[in-house]
Amino acid sequence: MESEQLYHRGYCRNSYNSIASASSDEELLDGAGVIMDFHTTEDDNLLDGDAASPGSNYAMSNGGGAPSSTTHLLDFLEEPIPGVGTYDDFHTIDWVREKCKDRERHRKINSKKKESAWEFTKSLYDAWSGWLVVTLTGLASGALAGLIDIAADWMNDLKEGVCLSAMWFNHEQCCWTSNETTFAERDKCPQWKSWAELILGQAEGPGSYIMNYFMYIYWALSFAFLAVCLVKVFAPYACGSGIPEIKTILSGFIIRGYLGKWTLMIKTITLVLAVASGLSLGKEGPLVHVACCCGNIFSYLFPKYSKNEAKKRETLWRSFFAALVAAFVLRSINPFGNSRLVLFYVEYHTPWYLFELIPFILLGVFGGLWGAFFIRANIAWCRRRKSTRFGKYPVLEVILVAAITAVFAFPNPYTRQNTSELIKELFTDCGPLESSQLCQYRSQMNGSKAFSDNPNRPAGPGVYAAMWQLCLALVFKIIMTIFTFGLKVPSGLFIPSMAIGAIAGRIVGIAMEQLAYYHHDWFLFKEWCEVGADCITPGLYAMVGAAACLGGVTRMTVSLVVIVFELTGGLEYIVPLMAAVMTSKWVGDAFGREGIYESHIRLNGYPFLDAKEEFTHTTLAREVMRPRRSDPPLAVLTQDDLTVEELQATINETSYNGFPVIVSKESQRLVGFALRRDITIAIENARRKQEGIMLNSRVYFTQHAPTLPADSPRPLKLRSILDMSPFTVTDHTPMEIVVDIFRKLGLRQCLVTHNGRLLGIITKKDILRHMAQMANQDPESIMFN
Repeated sequence: MESEQLYHRGYCRNSYNSIASASSDEELLDGAGVIMDFHTTEDDNLLDGDAASPGSNYAMSNGGGAPSSTTHLLDFLEEPIPGVGTYDDFHTIDWVREKCKDRERHRKINSKKKESAWEFTKSLYDAWSGWLVVTLTGLASGALAGLIDIAADWMNDLKEGVCLSAMWFNHEQCCWTSNETTFAERDKCPQWKSWAELILGQAEGPGSYIMNYFMYIYWALSFAFLAVCLVKVFAPYACGSGIPEIKTILSGFIIRGYLGKWTLMIKTITLVLAVASGLSLGKEGPLVHVACCCGNIFSYLFPKYSKNEAKKRETLWRSFFAALVAAFVLRSINPFGNSRLVLFYVEYHTPWYLFELIPFILLGVFGGLWGAFFIRANIAWCRRRKSTRFGKYPVLEVILVAAITAVFAFPNPYTRQNTSELIKELFTDCGPLESSQLCQYRSQMNGSKAFSDNPNRPAGPGVYAAMWQLCLALVFKIIMTIFTFGLKVPSGLFIPSMAIGAIAGRIVGIAMEQLAYYHHDWFLFKEWCEVGADCITPGLYAMVGAAACLGGVTRMTVSLVVIVFELTGGLEYIVPLMAAVMTSKWVGDAFGREGIYESHIRLNGYPFLDAKEEFTHTTLAREVMRPRRSDPPLAVLTQDDLTVEELQATINETSYNGFPVIVSKESQRLVGFALRRDITIAIENARRKQEGIMLNSRVYFTQHAPTLPADSPRPLKLRSILDMSPFTVTDHTPMEIVVDIFRKLGLRQCLVTHNGRLLGIITKKDILRHMAQMANQDPESIMFN
């Protein structure tokens, strides 16, 4: 058989690199977009058919095997079948096939660009389409980020009052132009009215406090209720941070609608509402989802990306330019009102000393312990939510959590305010221009001054009161963040984690500062902390603590330090940050190597192979492949002795995503691999466009039609959808090699052979199930839930 000869001549290869190295005159692109190599003469090509009209007779060989004069000359070079090469929802893409499609598309464009000015213009458009996509993505992402920041700040202040002079101003903006404000009460101005002042006509007293308390809870519940209802009704994919799903999608998984226009619109709106409700969540993670939605939507404007799932996921190297554009747009919008791009800009005036590495490392230990505790507690709660009736009432859960958060947050000024504002206050170094309670130190001359010009100063009553409030805020944030992350509203984790670390860091920083003041003669401080010198910067400890806690939760290292630089601008404090982040990772890894996003990927059963996870077991491919000994035989297709009815029966009786094609049941020699979706689409297309296709029509995957009786119905040729170079491994291949192949090449399946005979198949989910089983976990949890 010709296919058997092709197999022995090495055309069923294991590497797409060998495909790329083939000469151009030996390559043709079939309907599925897979490049197949074959050596053939011009006469052999003529056997595929003639140039007759679509209504002419099909190729039929008589008993002697001589080709009919009505053979289609261009049968093998038929037009691609619409829909073939696409993917169903919740399926994994074929990276190799997508790369081959893009390589052939690029080759065609290069071959035509010299034909005319129009073709040359099209080639330039194709070459620059990647830059256009990231430019549009940067513009949209920057504009949406600025819009979300401004809207969230305004709605967050709406819980406390309203600006009478301009309703669209938040509290800070309302007081910018006021001449009645004082330094000590810079946020109080006649233009801004609290709800008690508007409703009761009084700003002080028990009645006004209760009214403000009630209105705070009312607005918090209203925002939370509206957010969860919009998500539930219009875009269920808009909930959560989106980062676990984005990581899974970038690895090649298809989740239709997750990056769509409805998800983008609803997530943008509900993110503002969720942040303004006061829930212990942030907007940074969901902003990643928003930006990816923008990139996905704009990619459909360019055929280079809209028709290729792999190319759509490979614009990462242009992300720097997209970030540049987004930063330019954000700077133009100026959402923070300080003409800066960073959210928590800091400017410390004192250096750090070597001895301070000890408390920095201790903060790293705290961050690692907090991260390990948070991951276990949050995953346990999310698992309980998924397995109990409580998870069936997401609206009730959001309302309940929002109510508890609002009730306990209002009495404490450090939990009542916006979390981003809290972090900014904790990062800020005390100076003459600061009126925060954290900066109410006692003067050495007398106790009347709120702040002394002497940098080395004793804490006043305001600082001690703030310390107790911060301790309560720390406990509150820890508890509420566990129950908030995973609600059916957009919820990020960066800001809550940084807030917890910043609170702990500020407490440690103030403690170190007072210790240095009262015991400056200790040998720890004697060498570098002179009397009256500015030795300790509590804001620096807050920044280090924030990085440590965020690192403990996400297990990021280098990227996290860069993120903190971007958020604060504190480049000169790289060593304290690195020491704390590395310590938090080491401590967190001692309790479990997975970060919060990887844990949620595993909880939801997403088919994601983590590149950082090592496969240390000594199993072989034959131990993981299907079918197992107790399973029914592998569902396969033969190359030329199936009918359409038999092929449809195989598809209807199984749920597999693809089928190996072999020479015959006896030989079990592998010919290629055909996807279920492509077969179904090809059959429907043939019935619609070709006459004579019946249930008893012969199906063949070979280059030439088999010898058939003269009265046989027209055969159905499916060679164009056949992957002639499926990836194969032998049954004795170690699984650690198989896992590396799947990770680095992004495979969706791999066939297992023994001496050239087909034995079984390994899919990505088979590998994930095997890894779960080796870790004593439920292997059946690996599915999309």
